[in-house]
Amino acid sequence: MTQDEMKQAVARAAVDYARSGIVGVGTGSTANYFIDALAEVKGRIDGAVASSEATAARLKRHGIQVLDLNSVGELEIYVDGADEITEHLAMIKGGGGALTREKIVAACSKQFICIADESKLVGVLGTFPLPVEVIPMARSYVARELVKLGGQPRLREGYTTDNGNLILDVHGLSIVDPVSLETAINLIVGVVSNGLFARRGADVLLLGTESGVKTYKR
Repeated sequence: MTQDEMKQAVARAAVDYARSGIVGVGTGSTANYFIDALAEVKGRIDGAVASSEATAARLKRHGIQVLDLNSVGELEIYVDGADEITEHLAMIKGGGGALTREKIVAACSKQFICIADESKLVGVLGTFPLPVEVIPMARSYVARELVKLGGQPRLREGYTTDNGNLILDVHGLSIVDPVSLETAINLIVGVVSNGLFARRGADVLLLGTESGVKTYKR
């Protein structure tokens, strides 16, 4: 089974969780497969909240109503991929740059379902560079503070988030306590959010493997 086939398999499995109400939808290649699968059963949901402009556009192309998060209450589920995830369901996200909006939508959802292929499952987070969204004027200050935390931050060149901010990708971290590090980075003045999803990790992981979809639960 190829990586794409694994992504498609977990995307189809996640659709089983989208039974009614409003669905939060993440950003990235695996989330795109979920949107395509969701389109086949769009009649049973009331609409979707998108975590990025790109996701909103794909949902609309499929005829799925995109709702503003401020106009809806709690979401039933949020479905998104991950750049890395542990068996404890803590994640690094933000490779696609939508980490802040993803974190907001996840916070508003009763259940977070992560969909990923087996290459994303790791023992310790940090091989994938940790994205940190920063206010532009704070970029160099935040970078210096991240160095103090043991990281090697690099500006994501030529990239601006949907919120008009910059991203520092932090290399060289071995994240043995993701909850503490997530909190510490968020306390740096000028940080909007970071790509550690540990305080609000996934509730369910649908992992695509050579032998089919495996389910992990918190």
